[in-house]
Amino acid sequence: MKVSVCVPTYNHEKYIARMLDGALMQQTTFSYEIVIGDDGSTDKAPGIIQEYARRYPERIRAYLHPHNLGPQEPREFGGRNNVLFLLKACRGEYVALCEGDDYWTDPHKLQKQVEFMDTHPDYALCHHNVRVIYEDGSPEHFFNPPDQKLTSTVEDLLEDRWFVATASLLYRNYFRTDPFADWHHQAAAGDWALVIQLAARGNIGYLPDDMGVYRKHRGGLSNIHAATNPYFLQNRKQMFLNVNRWLGGRYEKTVTATVGRYEQQLRELKQ
Repeated sequence: MKVSVCVPTYNHEKYIARMLDGALMQQTTFSYEIVIGDDGSTDKAPGIIQEYARRYPERIRAYLHPHNLGPQEPREFGGRNNVLFLLKACRGEYVALCEGDDYWTDPHKLQKQVEFMDTHPDYALCHHNVRVIYEDGSPEHFFNPPDQKLTSTVEDLLEDRWFVATASLLYRNYFRTDPFADWHHQAAAGDWALVIQLAARGNIGYLPDDMGVYRKHRGGLSNIHAATNPYFLQNRKQMFLNVNRWLGGRYEKTVTATVGRYEQQLRELKQ
């Protein structure tokens, strides 16, 4: 199996068909599977997923968890256990991520990314531009700016700059055999934790093509992972400290500056 498309989803009744259609329309010269895990949804999403799995049994592996896998608290970690379960269930040489409320718009997305990764063995992951659209009608925009670097490194992430849209990520599936870092389960921002571990193994490639959509709506975790949430800021600060130790202090100066900015934000919230 060349690619596993990893799809964590919860209460995405309004969105999941669009996401699955975007994955099923992919035109590739290689085999790929869709590994979808519904985290105990209370809406009609499980039924929609079940119908897609019935129609495409050779393509879709669906895990319909009868109960939410949690953890329930703290809320910043919502959906974490489902995601970790799915990442380990992916059998492909590469894994492409797309949450159930996002979707892909380019039928050649997977082909382009795999061709890039196959010809760049020193790269651990690849991402591309996506459009950000808002449920409340705010103006849409691109996730990445026109001057986004074509090659980034783990140090760019340690400067606290996030430029990898989750729906754009395709990475080498090291985690088929390797465990996650011991600090991963303590980090509220699971996408950051994953990408940092990948970038520690190789470069980050960027394709400027607009190939997907990232939805922003009230139910999204990005509303909880906010600069006004002291718990999240403290957790993010601790993540960088943990990563610094894990990397043997090789980026001490960069991490110290990043941690200092979080300490300043925390002080300002207390005032």
